[in-house]
Amino acid sequence: MRGHLKKYQMEEAGLKNQTKLVFATNNRHKLRELQHIVGSSFGLLSLEDIGCFEDIPETDPTLEGNASLKAFYVYTNYGYDCFADDTGLEVKALNGDPGVFSARYAGNAKDAGANMDKLLQELNGIKDRKARFRTVISLVIGGKEVRFEGTVVGTILEEKRGKEGFGYDPVFVPDGYSKTFAEMGLDEKNEISHRYRAVQKLVNWLKHNRK
Repeated sequence: MRGHLKKYQMEEAGLKNQTKLVFATNNRHKLRELQHIVGSSFGLLSLEDIGCFEDIPETDPTLEGNASLKAFYVYTNYGYDCFADDTGLEVKALNGDPGVFSARYAGNAKDAGANMDKLLQELNGIKDRKARFRTVISLVIGGKEVRFEGTVVGTILEEKRGKEGFGYDPVFVPDGYSKTFAEMGLDEKNEISHRYRAVQKLVNWLKHNRK
């Protein structure tokens, strides 16, 4: 196994007495958001925390497949129980695009601003701007996989609003709200977000199935 997390690192991270799971990401925004959702019951370790610095392949054409690839990669190569997510913005007028390519919509640089600019350009002049965020989580424990999914439906604006969040948050307004995800604080966003709904299913499963 390539990764090794030293005891003092766990203690410094405040994880000594918690159930520890690797979250297959080095995106600090996502890590902060998910740790906020799961609370103190579970301590989340990033890929950096376990010494994983390589790019994990995301070559599957589906959100489900990519989440599985990442989770099994960590479990197989580093020996840690792990969960990974893949999230896509699915726009009705674009036949579900950008979907699985959401992070790389404007190129492999994964530039959120460029991705939003391209999306707004593709939707220029289109009245039907309905869309949904969909998150799929793959949890691998002891070599066995469980999946969870969360969705939230909303509308794509014609311009960006807000400074919080990440990804497409500044152009997405969930149904029933007047603010974009990027104009909401973490607490407000986490009450309704796709990622929150998927993570809540994950947490509930862990509470009832992990000893």
